[in-house]
Amino acid sequence: MEKRVTAPLTLEQVKDLKCGDSVLISGVIYTARDAAHKRLCELVEQGKELPFDPKDSVIYYVGPAPAKGNQVIGSAGPTTSYRMDAYSPTMIKLGQRGMIGKGKRSPEVIAAMKEHGAVYFGAIGGAGALLSRCIKKAEIIAYEDLGAEALRRLEVEDLPAFVIIDCEGNNLYETGRKEYLESLR
Repeated sequence: MEKRVTAPLTLEQVKDLKCGDSVLISGVIYTARDAAHKRLCELVEQGKELPFDPKDSVIYYVGPAPAKGNQVIGSAGPTTSYRMDAYSPTMIKLGQRGMIGKGKRSPEVIAAMKEHGAVYFGAIGGAGALLSRCIKKAEIIAYEDLGAEALRRLEVEDLPAFVIIDCEGNNLYETGRKEYLESLR
């Protein structure tokens, strides 16, 4: 079932998203990879203010290529999510509602998602040039020294993704594999 969601995401929106749903995401999301996440969590540990409000936020795990010509942003495909697993529970506890990436997540991340109400979206790896067309505005808001991995604020329109893990912990990587194996019998 395809659903349209608008970020920031509320807890009510997250509860409506189910494992396997196809979604089109519009609104404001942020980009951060492992180096930016490390800095964010260090700020949290120090009791300092973050450069954006994580409440109801969606973070896209991407290090976009430089924009060419009149592009808003260069190729913007998802990176492997497990690199953020050490930091994601902290961000989720602060109110982050969504993550966009590719690949499996740790049991600790899934437990935080279930406890605090968050969802993990999967974007298609290798389709960065196509995904970048959904990005209508991009601005660096922190950590410019990280280059492609700087923290960015994006305005997106109909960014396609799938709900890989919902807020109840249902995991498409597990259910999809199980359904496939059962279909072979």
